[in-house]
Amino acid sequence: MTHVEKAPAKINLSLDVLYKREDGFHEVEMIMTTVDLADRVYLKTIDNDEIKIISQSRYIPNDNRNLAYQAAELLKRRSNVSLGIEIEIEKNIPVAAGLAGGSSDAAATLRGLNKLWNLGFTLDELAEMGAEIGSDVSFCVYGGTALATGRGEKIEHIQAPPNCWVVLAKPTIGVSTADVYKNLEVNKLSHPDIKTMVQAIKNQNYKGICNAMGNVLESVTLKKYPEVQHIKTQMEKFGADAVLMSGSGPTVFGLVEHETRMHRICNGLLGFCDQVFAVRMLGNRIENNID
Repeated sequence: MTHVEKAPAKINLSLDVLYKREDGFHEVEMIMTTVDLADRVYLKTIDNDEIKIISQSRYIPNDNRNLAYQAAELLKRRSNVSLGIEIEIEKNIPVAAGLAGGSSDAAATLRGLNKLWNLGFTLDELAEMGAEIGSDVSFCVYGGTALATGRGEKIEHIQAPPNCWVVLAKPTIGVSTADVYKNLEVNKLSHPDIKTMVQAIKNQNYKGICNAMGNVLESVTLKKYPEVQHIKTQMEKFGADAVLMSGSGPTVFGLVEHETRMHRICNGLLGFCDQVFAVRMLGNRIENNID
Protein backbone atom coordinates (compact mmCIF):
# COMPACT_ATOMS: atom_id res chain seq x y z
CA MET A 1 0.00 0.00 0.00
CA THR A 2 1.23 3.51 -0.87
CA HIS A 3 0.16 6.66 0.94
CA VAL A 4 0.68 10.14 -0.55
CA GLU A 5 1.14 13.23 1.59
CA LYS A 6 1.40 16.84 0.44
CA ALA A 7 4.29 18.90 1.89
CA PRO A 8 3.68 22.65 1.36
CA ALA A 9 6.37 25.33 1.47
CA LYS A 10 6.23 28.12 4.02
CA ILE A 11 7.17 31.77 3.98
CA ASN A 12 7.93 34.06 6.92
CA LEU A 13 5.75 37.16 6.88
CA SER A 14 7.80 38.37 9.86
CA LEU A 15 10.96 36.95 11.43
CA ASP A 16 12.56 38.42 14.55
CA VAL A 17 15.47 37.17 16.64
CA LEU A 18 15.44 38.29 20.27
CA TYR A 19 18.63 36.84 21.78
CA LYS A 20 20.98 33.87 21.78
CA ARG A 21 19.95 31.24 24.30
CA GLU A 22 22.17 29.26 26.67
CA ASP A 23 21.51 26.09 24.64
CA GLY A 24 23.14 27.69 21.59
CA PHE A 25 19.86 28.31 19.72
CA HIS A 26 18.36 31.74 19.13
CA GLU A 27 15.06 32.85 20.66
CA VAL A 28 12.81 33.82 17.76
CA GLU A 29 9.37 35.26 17.02
CA MET A 30 8.04 34.45 13.56
CA ILE A 31 4.81 34.62 11.64
CA MET A 32 4.80 31.71 9.21
CA THR A 33 2.21 30.73 6.63
CA THR A 34 1.98 28.04 3.97
CA VAL A 35 1.85 28.65 0.23
CA ASP A 36 0.64 26.46 -2.62
CA LEU A 37 4.05 25.21 -3.70
CA ALA A 38 4.48 21.69 -2.42
CA ASP A 39 6.53 18.53 -2.54
CA ARG A 40 4.73 15.19 -2.60
CA VAL A 41 5.88 12.40 -0.34
CA TYR A 42 4.99 8.83 -1.38
CA LEU A 43 5.23 6.30 1.46
CA LYS A 44 5.27 2.55 0.87
CA THR A 45 5.81 -0.20 3.44
CA ILE A 46 8.50 -2.68 2.38
CA ASP A 47 9.37 -6.15 3.71
CA ASN A 48 12.91 -5.60 4.93
CA ASP A 49 13.36 -3.39 7.99
CA GLU A 50 15.09 -0.39 6.41
CA ILE A 51 14.37 3.22 5.48
CA LYS A 52 14.86 3.90 1.79
CA ILE A 53 14.83 7.44 0.30
CA ILE A 54 14.14 7.89 -3.41
CA SER A 55 14.23 11.22 -5.25
CA GLN A 56 15.01 12.51 -8.72
CA SER A 57 16.74 15.53 -7.18
CA ARG A 58 20.50 15.09 -6.90
CA TYR A 59 20.58 17.66 -4.08
CA ILE A 60 18.63 15.45 -1.66
CA PRO A 61 20.62 13.08 0.58
CA ASN A 62 19.30 9.50 0.68
CA ASP A 63 20.65 8.66 4.14
CA ASN A 64 20.12 9.82 7.73
CA ARG A 65 21.08 13.40 6.78
CA ASN A 66 17.62 13.60 5.17
CA LEU A 67 14.99 14.98 7.55
CA ALA A 68 12.31 12.64 6.16
CA TYR A 69 14.62 9.71 6.95
CA GLN A 70 15.04 11.07 10.49
CA ALA A 71 11.26 11.41 10.83
CA ALA A 72 10.68 7.78 9.81
CA GLU A 73 13.47 6.60 12.11
CA LEU A 74 12.03 8.52 15.06
CA LEU A 75 8.47 7.30 14.46
CA LYS A 76 9.61 3.68 14.11
CA ARG A 77 11.50 3.96 17.40
CA ARG A 78 8.61 5.62 19.28
CA SER A 79 6.02 3.13 18.07
CA ASN A 80 8.20 -0.02 18.05
CA VAL A 81 7.37 -0.63 14.38
CA SER A 82 9.73 -3.12 12.72
CA LEU A 83 8.41 -2.55 9.19
CA GLY A 84 10.58 -1.00 6.48
CA ILE A 85 9.54 2.07 4.56
CA GLU A 86 10.28 3.49 1.13
CA ILE A 87 10.00 7.29 0.98
CA GLU A 88 9.83 8.79 -2.49
CA ILE A 89 10.07 12.58 -2.52
CA GLU A 90 8.74 14.42 -5.57
CA LYS A 91 10.67 17.65 -5.16
CA ASN A 92 8.99 20.89 -6.27
CA ILE A 93 10.21 23.21 -3.49
CA PRO A 94 13.74 24.50 -4.18
CA VAL A 95 16.43 23.03 -1.90
CA ALA A 96 18.24 25.21 0.70
CA ALA A 97 15.89 28.06 -0.16
CA GLY A 98 14.45 29.32 3.14
CA LEU A 99 11.09 27.69 2.33
CA ALA A 100 11.30 24.76 4.80
CA GLY A 101 11.16 22.11 2.06
CA GLY A 102 13.13 19.53 4.04
CA SER A 103 11.18 20.26 7.22
CA SER A 104 7.88 19.95 5.35
CA ASP A 105 8.97 16.59 3.88
CA ALA A 106 9.77 15.40 7.42
CA ALA A 107 6.39 16.62 8.69
CA ALA A 108 4.61 14.90 5.78
CA THR A 109 6.47 11.68 6.62
CA LEU A 110 5.31 11.89 10.24
CA ARG A 111 1.69 12.52 9.23
CA GLY A 112 1.74 9.92 6.47
CA LEU A 113 3.31 7.08 8.45
CA ASN A 114 0.94 7.80 11.33
CA LYS A 115 -1.94 7.09 8.91
CA LEU A 116 -0.26 4.28 6.95
CA TRP A 117 0.60 2.32 10.09
CA ASN A 118 -2.53 3.33 12.07
CA LEU A 119 -0.42 4.57 14.98
CA GLY A 120 -3.03 6.95 16.40
CA PHE A 121 -0.74 9.84 17.33
CA THR A 122 -2.40 13.26 17.49
CA LEU A 123 -1.06 16.17 15.43
CA ASP A 124 0.16 17.73 18.69
CA GLU A 125 2.15 14.59 19.48
CA LEU A 126 3.59 14.49 15.97
CA ALA A 127 4.54 18.17 16.23
CA GLU A 128 6.32 17.46 19.52
CA MET A 129 8.31 14.71 17.80
CA GLY A 130 9.00 17.04 14.90
CA ALA A 131 10.69 19.53 17.25
CA GLU A 132 13.37 16.88 17.87
CA ILE A 133 14.19 16.83 14.14
CA GLY A 134 14.27 20.55 13.32
CA SER A 135 12.90 23.90 14.43
CA ASP A 136 10.47 24.29 11.49
CA VAL A 137 9.12 20.72 11.53
CA SER A 138 6.57 21.41 14.29
CA PHE A 139 4.96 24.18 12.27
CA CYS A 140 5.03 22.08 9.11
CA VAL A 141 3.15 19.24 10.83
CA TYR A 142 0.17 21.59 11.21
CA GLY A 143 0.68 23.96 8.29
CA GLY A 144 -1.60 26.97 8.16
CA THR A 145 -0.60 30.26 9.75
CA ALA A 146 1.06 30.58 13.14
CA LEU A 147 3.12 32.63 15.54
CA ALA A 148 6.19 30.53 16.28
CA THR A 149 8.35 31.26 19.33
CA GLY A 150 11.12 29.57 21.30
CA ARG A 151 13.52 28.24 18.68
CA GLY A 152 10.51 27.98 16.35
CA GLU A 153 8.88 24.91 17.89
CA LYS A 154 6.26 26.67 20.07
CA ILE A 155 3.26 27.14 17.79
CA GLU A 156 0.26 29.42 18.33
CA HIS A 157 -2.24 29.14 15.49
CA ILE A 158 -3.76 32.29 14.04
CA GLN A 159 -6.21 32.79 11.21
CA ALA A 160 -5.11 32.75 7.59
CA PRO A 161 -4.12 36.05 5.95
CA PRO A 162 -6.33 37.34 3.12
CA ASN A 163 -5.58 35.40 -0.06
CA CYS A 164 -3.22 36.92 -2.58
CA TRP A 165 -0.56 35.94 -5.07
CA VAL A 166 2.90 35.11 -3.79
CA VAL A 167 5.76 35.41 -6.29
CA LEU A 168 8.82 33.40 -5.22
CA ALA A 169 12.25 33.87 -6.78
CA LYS A 170 15.34 31.85 -5.85
CA PRO A 171 18.82 32.62 -7.19
CA THR A 172 21.14 29.74 -8.07
CA ILE A 173 22.85 29.71 -4.68
CA GLY A 174 22.24 27.92 -1.40
CA VAL A 175 22.44 29.60 1.99
CA SER A 176 23.44 27.91 5.24
CA THR A 177 20.98 28.83 7.99
CA ALA A 178 23.63 28.02 10.62
CA ASP A 179 26.08 30.47 8.99
CA VAL A 180 23.48 33.23 8.84
CA TYR A 181 22.66 32.89 12.55
CA LYS A 182 26.37 32.66 13.38
CA ASN A 183 26.98 36.04 11.72
CA LEU A 184 23.88 37.74 13.14
CA GLU A 185 24.61 40.73 15.39
CA VAL A 186 21.54 40.54 17.63
CA ASN A 187 22.36 43.72 19.59
CA LYS A 188 22.32 45.81 16.39
CA LEU A 189 19.01 44.60 14.94
CA SER A 190 16.01 46.72 14.05
CA HIS A 191 13.11 44.52 15.15
CA PRO A 192 9.88 44.08 13.15
CA ASP A 193 6.59 44.67 14.98
CA ILE A 194 5.18 41.16 15.36
CA LYS A 195 2.10 42.31 17.32
CA THR A 196 1.12 44.71 14.52
CA MET A 197 1.45 41.87 12.00
CA VAL A 198 -0.78 39.57 14.09
CA GLN A 199 -3.39 42.34 14.39
CA ALA A 200 -3.26 43.06 10.64
CA ILE A 201 -3.87 39.36 9.89
CA LYS A 202 -6.70 39.26 12.43
CA ASN A 203 -8.29 42.30 10.77
CA GLN A 204 -7.68 40.85 7.27
CA ASN A 205 -5.88 44.10 6.51
CA TYR A 206 -3.80 43.33 3.41
CA LYS A 207 -2.08 46.72 3.34
CA GLY A 208 -1.33 46.44 7.06
CA ILE A 209 0.28 43.03 6.48
CA CYS A 210 2.44 44.45 3.69
CA ASN A 211 3.55 47.35 5.89
CA ALA A 212 4.41 45.11 8.88
CA MET A 213 6.61 42.60 7.03
CA GLY A 214 10.21 42.29 8.24
CA ASN A 215 13.04 39.77 8.53
CA VAL A 216 16.12 40.48 10.66
CA LEU A 217 18.12 37.75 8.87
CA GLU A 218 18.24 40.01 5.81
CA SER A 219 20.90 42.00 7.69
CA VAL A 220 23.29 39.08 7.11
CA THR A 221 22.16 37.42 3.86
CA LEU A 222 21.67 40.56 1.76
CA LYS A 223 25.22 41.74 2.56
CA LYS A 224 26.83 38.36 1.90
CA TYR A 225 24.84 37.54 -1.25
CA PRO A 226 24.28 40.64 -3.45
CA GLU A 227 22.20 38.57 -5.91
CA VAL A 228 19.52 38.26 -3.20
CA GLN A 229 19.45 42.04 -2.76
CA HIS A 230 19.23 42.41 -6.56
CA ILE A 231 16.16 40.16 -6.74
CA LYS A 232 14.52 42.08 -3.91
CA THR A 233 15.21 45.43 -5.56
CA GLN A 234 13.91 44.26 -8.93
CA MET A 235 10.76 42.73 -7.46
CA GLU A 236 9.99 46.03 -5.76
CA LYS A 237 10.71 47.87 -9.02
CA PHE A 238 8.36 45.56 -10.96
CA GLY A 239 5.53 46.51 -8.60
CA ALA A 240 5.06 43.91 -5.86
CA ASP A 241 3.00 45.24 -2.96
CA ALA A 242 5.59 44.06 -0.41
CA VAL A 243 8.87 42.14 -0.78
CA LEU A 244 10.83 40.12 1.79
CA MET A 245 13.40 37.35 2.02
CA SER A 246 11.97 34.12 3.44
CA GLY A 247 13.78 32.52 6.36
CA SER A 248 17.56 32.72 6.02
CA GLY A 249 17.17 32.98 2.24
CA PRO A 250 18.06 33.05 -0.51
CA THR A 251 14.45 32.95 -1.78
CA VAL A 252 12.72 36.32 -2.00
CA PHE A 253 8.94 36.59 -2.12
CA GLY A 254 6.59 39.35 -3.13
CA LEU A 255 2.94 39.70 -2.19
CA VAL A 256 0.76 40.77 -5.12
CA GLU A 257 -2.97 41.46 -5.02
CA HIS A 258 -3.67 41.68 -8.76
CA GLU A 259 -3.08 38.86 -11.25
CA THR A 260 -2.02 41.10 -14.12
CA ARG A 261 0.75 42.62 -12.01
CA MET A 262 1.79 39.13 -10.86
CA HIS A 263 2.37 38.10 -14.49
CA ARG A 264 4.38 41.27 -15.14
CA ILE A 265 6.61 40.63 -12.12
CA CYS A 266 7.18 36.98 -13.08
CA ASN A 267 8.09 37.89 -16.64
CA GLY A 268 10.53 40.53 -15.41
CA LEU A 269 12.22 38.14 -12.96
CA LEU A 270 12.56 35.34 -15.51
CA GLY A 271 14.96 37.55 -17.42
CA PHE A 272 17.68 36.87 -14.84
CA CYS A 273 16.34 34.27 -12.36
CA ASP A 274 15.65 30.64 -13.34
CA GLN A 275 13.49 29.58 -10.41
CA VAL A 276 10.39 31.78 -10.31
CA PHE A 277 7.02 30.59 -8.99
CA ALA A 278 3.64 32.30 -8.77
CA VAL A 279 1.48 30.60 -6.15
CA ARG A 280 -1.46 31.39 -3.94
CA MET A 281 -1.33 31.87 -0.21
CA LEU A 282 -2.71 28.76 1.52
CA GLY A 283 -2.73 29.90 5.14
CA ASN A 284 -5.11 27.21 6.44
CA ARG A 285 -4.10 24.15 8.42
CA ILE A 286 -3.32 20.97 6.49
CA GLU A 287 -6.22 18.60 5.97
CA ASN A 288 -5.98 14.83 5.78
CA ASN A 289 -7.00 14.58 2.14
CA ILE A 290 -4.68 14.97 -0.85
CA ASP A 291 -5.61 17.19 -3.78
